[in-house]
Amino acid sequence: MTLERRIAAYREVVEEWLRGLYHGMIAHPAYEKIEKEAEDVEDTFMLACFPDAFGIPSPVSYYTAELLPYLEDEFEAWERRMWDRGSLLERKGHQYHF
Repeated sequence: MTLERRIAAYREVVEEWLRGLYHGMIAHPAYEKIEKEAEDVEDTFMLACFPDAFGIPSPVSYYTAELLPYLEDEFEAWERRMWDRGSLLERKGHQYHF
């Protein structure tokens, strides 16, 4: 094995290790936080559009009812998530306490 091949093999190993280190320390936690934040924004939007699902009277519900056919899948998942208070409080608590 020539010196050039050994250097190339070593460089490949180091680059793979550095990619894994970057993904594990920087990229992955960032994606997880972005996904949680997007879910929180979606929950806020759904609550603003459909507060009557939880007994909160709002005149906005009359106008946002037209969105329901387009948001049917998201609405069902959101409603299940909101009614499961244990997981909601647990998830929100983990945001601030690691």
